[in-house]
Amino acid sequence: MTTPSSTLAAIFEAERALRTAERALLATEPSALRSLLSAAVAEAKALEDRRESILRLERLSDLCAQVDGPEMVDALVSILDDEAPSVRVAAAEALVDVGFERYAELARGIERAIADGARNTALQELPWVLVEIAEPSARQLIVRLLKNDDVEVVASAVEALAELGDPAAIADLEPLLDDERPVALDGDEGDDDEGEATLGDLVEESIAALHGEDD
Repeated sequence: MTTPSSTLAAIFEAERALRTAERALLATEPSALRSLLSAAVAEAKALEDRRESILRLERLSDLCAQVDGPEMVDALVSILDDEAPSVRVAAAEALVDVGFERYAELARGIERAIADGARNTALQELPWVLVEIAEPSARQLIVRLLKNDDVEVVASAVEALAELGDPAAIADLEPLLDDERPVALDGDEGDDDEGEATLGDLVEESIAALHGEDD
């Protein structure tokens, strides 16, 4: 008969087994390990079973962050480009960890993602990864997303620049003041409704924040 005590013991045993297996995996020859993890990410993203896909992608986020190499940053960006919030959180946190330890590697990976321009969900999240790390080059990387064709990607970059707080971004934002493309705005706290404004409205608010004019 299974009891709460035996269930807890099973959890501890599973955790020990997981840590042992992870140490063994990370001891694999680096090139072979990068290939293995990259293939595992592609396989997980292709699964029809979303619960299994999410489970694998969340675990792979942690594993990829522990392995050096541009392939692992690319794999994390691929994971970040997922519709499941929990997967995006796991990938974003992993990318932040990579950025704090190997920022140049992360920055080059973000440059590749921006140049590719094919993963709009990831491109909406990457500005916030850069804001979290707040390296001096963050503004220049985020500014590149202001020219993206997807208005939600641009809106994310605008808001991230305001959060970054570098007044030099004002000059980057000003050309978008007259942009009339609609963007969705989150409702006020306690209000589930979303409002709609133009990108220019959002830019105006962000410029005001960078001028220190927020309430």
